[in-house]
Amino acid sequence: MNISQLETLLTISKTLSFRKAGELLNLTQPAVSAQIKSLEDEFKTILVDRNHPVTLTDRGKIFLEHAEQILATVEQLKQKLTDLDENPQGHILMGTTTSIAIQILPRVLSYFQNQFPLIKTTIISMSSTQVLASVENGTVDIGIGYLTQRSPQVETSVLYYDTFELVAAPRHPLAAAERVTIGMLKDIPLIMLSPDTLGRRFADRIFREHGIQPNIAMELGSSEEVKRMVELNLGAAIISKQSISEELRRGTLKMIPVNELEVSHPVGVMTKSGRYVNSAMRQFLNDLKGMPEDQFIGSE
Repeated sequence: MNISQLETLLTISKTLSFRKAGELLNLTQPAVSAQIKSLEDEFKTILVDRNHPVTLTDRGKIFLEHAEQILATVEQLKQKLTDLDENPQGHILMGTTTSIAIQILPRVLSYFQNQFPLIKTTIISMSSTQVLASVENGTVDIGIGYLTQRSPQVETSVLYYDTFELVAAPRHPLAAAERVTIGMLKDIPLIMLSPDTLGRRFADRIFREHGIQPNIAMELGSSEEVKRMVELNLGAAIISKQSISEELRRGTLKMIPVNELEVSHPVGVMTKSGRYVNSAMRQFLNDLKGMPEDQFIGSE
């Protein structure tokens, strides 16, 4: 049994004619007859009296009552699916780094949730490497992080570009310098991100390329922790420029240009290739990808 067979029976009950039913349904009369015969064979009963005018048998009338209920349920389902496109709803599980969760997502989500209150989001903070892995294995629906690693199982789209900068407290000896070289950091106590972060791997690579063994005074798991220690003047740090916009505005941190650190790093959205995208995810991704870059980059 299929929906078109039920629609054919319903049309016959209204037109009392195989020919007229076929015209309304854009079917030939033999095709109409074949659909009704298929129903009758499946349920082992006669549903239509083929005499003129065509009428439903007693069993056909009972069958029609249930067919109408089924067709009404199908129509309600179609409407609900259409409503999901017009009024997206659902739940999004998102993985991202702590700094992005604190610095960027509040601006994005405040707008998004005002527009689409039926869409709920849960954010899990993790390193950029973990973001990619979590998208790959389906632990999260959407990842936002640095796009330095690639995977054939993950689709990406760049949202903006970030850099890693040297920062210090205003009273730090380096704060007065207009520009320093990476070699000048050799003996400066540094507060570093943990080794599993992109920022730390980038800093380690730059130091290694210039033959420098950094003076690591402290290792911390997030940019937020690093910033607090730097504000206390416990050392300088190399962290995301995006993550320090508020501290630069308040004057609690000073950014010191370093030629060797001037490398742009793409930040973007990650989704698993081939994964079903529900209406909530589709709306969120469309809005996210449509935002201008300055929406993500805070003022300094």
